[in-house]
Amino acid sequence: MSRLALPYRVGDDRRTATSAGDRAIRERIEAVLFTAPGERVNRPDFGCGLRELVFAGNEAALAAGVELTVQGALQRWLGEEIEVRRVAVAADDATLAIDITYAVRRTGEVRRDRFPAEA
Repeated sequence: MSRLALPYRVGDDRRTATSAGDRAIRERIEAVLFTAPGERVNRPDFGCGLRELVFAGNEAALAAGVELTVQGALQRWLGEEIEVRRVAVAADDATLAIDITYAVRRTGEVRRDRFPAEA
């Protein structure tokens, strides 16, 4: 099943771009991670706003808080598509590395993806 590609874009064929499978799920996870609450008109509480943390102090306490925020947002917005198994956030200089282990509910496949949030 293909879905609209995120972020929205026009493909080489001048039609709305689509994505499917692993790519579609990864794009949806990125949308949840990097959309700030209030950014979407019809869903003002969508997202977890990692971009807002660019100027926050990058330390262990921030990483622990981000883990909880990310896990909750993914369960809320993508809970029907994925089962979040583990969220690990590592603070390293100006980068937060977010490792997410999840199972795709449709196939049962377990995946692990890394999403860097850089200052």
